[in-house]
Amino acid sequence: MADGNDHILKVSNLSVKLQNQTILDNVSFKLEKGTTLAVLGPNGAGKTMLFKALLNLVPHSGEVAWQEKVKIGYVPQDIAVKDIPISVKEFLSFRNGSNVGSSLSSVRLEDKSLLGKSLGFLSGGELRRVLIAWAIIDKPNVLLLDEPTSGVDVGSEEPIYVMLNELKKTNKITMLLITHDIHIVKEYSDYLLALNKCMTFFGESTEIKNPSLQKRIYGETVCVGMQEQVI
Repeated sequence: MADGNDHILKVSNLSVKLQNQTILDNVSFKLEKGTTLAVLGPNGAGKTMLFKALLNLVPHSGEVAWQEKVKIGYVPQDIAVKDIPISVKEFLSFRNGSNVGSSLSSVRLEDKSLLGKSLGFLSGGELRRVLIAWAIIDKPNVLLLDEPTSGVDVGSEEPIYVMLNELKKTNKITMLLITHDIHIVKEYSDYLLALNKCMTFFGESTEIKNPSLQKRIYGETVCVGMQEQVI
């Protein structure tokens, strides 16, 4: 990995405890500008909590150091926008009315009739793309995506990752994405961070091809206190 100023994010000994329960324990890694980090792990491993800690949305110990003047976009996994009776145009205009058209074009939503559609009438794929458009409308240089294809039909998942990969390259965005899909890790990320309360692996995404690492990530490695144990 690169040294010095190429790191847009440095995380040291990050831990999160809520109501005396350890959610994350002693996570440390560095991320280069312009790369994609996939965060992988079983349910309840602390992946979403990691994002919230990186965004300073939950109390935590350790250090989270973003590069100076970083601008971050965030797409959470669950957001109840379908229950909000507003159109796509109104929703995006809350963030930046002047960039609505360009942000929709960036996520490959070119149909202008979509602007007048209520969020509740969008397909799963359309909604996820609108949420990504919302996150990039102010032109961030970092994008955090918590399971960006959540609620999307199986056949529509891959085109979203292709779009995100092109968005990253065109706009030189650093991406962090949470996924459960090993194929996505291999094809669309540069680095892999595996969690199961603690960090069970951090390195190049190509390592996910190793069957022993897959077993280690999914169920055989857990953290107890400050120790990593294989069971």
